Amino acid sequence: MTDAVRRPTILVVDDESGILQTLEILLRAEGFEVHTAQGGKAALERIPQLTPDIILSDVRMPQVSGVEVLAAAREHDAEVPVILMTAQATLQTAMQAVNAGAFYYIQKPFRNDELLAILRRAAEHRALRLENRSLKKEIKRRDRRGGSGPIGAHRAWLDVLSLAEAVAHTESTVLITGESGTGKEVVARYIHDLSPRADHTFQSINCGALPEGLLESELFGHVKGSFTGASRDKEGLFTAAAGGTFFLDEIGETTPATQVKLLRVLQQREVIPVGATEAQPIDTRIIAATNRDLEEEIKRGTFRRDLFYRLNVIALHLPPLRERREDIPLLAESFLQRGASQRGEDPKRLSDEAAAILLNYSWPGNVRELENALERALILTLGPVIAPSALPERITERRSEPLVAERAAANPTLDVVEKAYIMWVLQSEQGNKTRAAEVLGIDPSTLHRKLARYGVDA
Repeated sequence: MTDAVRRPTILVVDDESGILQTLEILLRAEGFEVHTAQGGKAALERIPQLTPDIILSDVRMPQVSGVEVLAAAREHDAEVPVILMTAQATLQTAMQAVNAGAFYYIQKPFRNDELLAILRRAAEHRALRLENRSLKKEIKRRDRRGGSGPIGAHRAWLDVLSLAEAVAHTESTVLITGESGTGKEVVARYIHDLSPRADHTFQSINCGALPEGLLESELFGHVKGSFTGASRDKEGLFTAAAGGTFFLDEIGETTPATQVKLLRVLQQREVIPVGATEAQPIDTRIIAATNRDLEEEIKRGTFRRDLFYRLNVIALHLPPLRERREDIPLLAESFLQRGASQRGEDPKRLSDEAAAILLNYSWPGNVRELENALERALILTLGPVIAPSALPERITERRSEPLVAERAAANPTLDVVEKAYIMWVLQSEQGNKTRAAEVLGIDPSTLHRKLARYGVDA
């Protein structure tokens, strides 16, 4: 999670003191720095003083409503994510909230895990925006091909960055693939920051986070009166990204109807806002990303072949962290240094045992999971050295699995036979994956993928 390295500051606004107390207890336990304001009027006074990372506000309050709190917050800081709570959530109220600039809306009563998931996304969004501001300042002071970019020294990762640097100065559409947490948006921003469009905006949207109707309004914009709740014309993100780059994350989650409209954008370089009749030209570089296998989705009929070919002009596949283990120490050091800098603390280091645990873990959540684990470790470690006890239990208490089962299945499948053979070869080679891959006659990366599929890290 990219909100790592410091505790996000959240301002909770509600006119009921009981709700404020409950939310304060919940959010403090989850690592947020919580401040409260009883009512919208009090919130207007707190916002300039506090400059929170996130605002969570009720909509219906006497004197000053949550929508007015939202407007005041965005006037003070245009990028602060504001989540609105309402007891009467409908598509109309959702549209109105998003039109006003809300990051998200949530209906009361809500589940704690639902609220926390939204707040974590908001914290990640906020951290990315702050990091992007800092990155742009840094880039203006250095040569655009040097300095601090995405971190890693593994050959596959360097190959990705080399291709990203080569295409940055072109207008070609880029499709970035890879598992969740591998850094797809980081690479997209890297391309933007090295491009001639770097002085213009980088817009992004998660295509899987919004329902179809709301997604299309966000992408293409809409005209006043085009649907219930459309009280004014709204500029779409394709238009808002004029001169810059538009990053379409998780494009594999879009519906066939939205895909047709995206295809038109790529072919004609124009958009038609919802409810409009005339097309509007756009000038934006498009980068898309997905953790899905789009060619498999094409076979299933859930993704358009023609859209895939339009997107897949330049393909970048990001390797999972388990396939670039030598980068783990580099990433860990970077996260720890950045965490210390933002907290105003002396840098902390990993103990040898903690470092070994990080190297041996399979990291299903990839770089994002590593960053999140180190955030936790920084919070829990008082001294200069991070011990294994500061790491999450899922990392330190891994279940051991015998390389070869004592009893074979009565009617083993091909996967069972293959797994048993691979485990036997690994055991024969004392767990050395490089030598095992040579014996098996496969590439080491193929062996890593097979082990990951079996849920085994030999």
